[in-house]
Amino acid sequence: MAQRPIILGIVGDSAAGKTTLTRGLAQLLGPDNVTIICTDDYHRYDRKQRAELGITALHPDCNYLDIIQQHLALLRTGQPILKPIYNHKTGTFDPPEYIKPRNFVVVEGLLGFSTRGMRDCYDVKAYLAPPESLRTRWKIRRDTAKRGYTEEQVLGEMAKREPDSEQFIRPQRSTADLVVSFYPGQNGPDTQLNVRLVLRPTIPHPDFVDVIERSGAHTRSAVRIELDRDMGKPVDVLEVDGHATDEQVKELQDVLCEEMANGSQLCNIPADLGKVTGTTGETLQSHPLAISQLLITYHMLKASRGVYV
Repeated sequence: MAQRPIILGIVGDSAAGKTTLTRGLAQLLGPDNVTIICTDDYHRYDRKQRAELGITALHPDCNYLDIIQQHLALLRTGQPILKPIYNHKTGTFDPPEYIKPRNFVVVEGLLGFSTRGMRDCYDVKAYLAPPESLRTRWKIRRDTAKRGYTEEQVLGEMAKREPDSEQFIRPQRSTADLVVSFYPGQNGPDTQLNVRLVLRPTIPHPDFVDVIERSGAHTRSAVRIELDRDMGKPVDVLEVDGHATDEQVKELQDVLCEEMANGSQLCNIPADLGKVTGTTGETLQSHPLAISQLLITYHMLKASRGVYV
């Protein structure tokens, strides 16, 4: 294990799936080994003040970016921080929390890659980019069920935030090592999503070309690797279909698990890894989500062994 904490940054717009992704990472790494921090706690203004000033929570001027950067630098060297807490239900601030970093620190939020100083603190950077139509459905579902808003209120707030999303949130995609895009298949429901994983050459990814070739034509019908361009730059793209079977994704899981187990063929994948909640509350298995969580965990463990120094 590295002498300092390994820091993962997960950035994406509101309701892009950051918390769902993070939950699986904590399962794989062990909850006692992971500290989770949300940069949205560093808002400069509460909800009432934002309304009075006519500023959204997505604007850099509405957030203490300098303190986020300072805290990331402290966490990277293993030092504790006194982290603010923004209460999404009340729109106000709760008392700050004393945080001591564990072996792995997951930092999720809206503006985590917005300064060079922040970006330099991460070992691995992931950006979540679902289609806007899907993110809208997720945000309506979350904010009406958990935060007490009506659908009209959610849509109105999203419309107000759209210019800041375009100017400040989405450009951060260009600085990520991985871009994770869940999207619906042609005929599948929202709960059976495909994933498109953009693999930038900024960190060394597994040799998926070799893995998929060895897996045979049966696997290639549901799991594919191809060359593409993302934001004008050449990238590898790994696609995993939502209808992929256990057998079709097993080879990928085995390769990633072997690395995570430090050479051992054994990997104890939590039984509920990749589980998502359906629209009626049922629990469903998502292989694309599980593979995404495994791949990011693979990179965090590689970083912990000094591979990415």
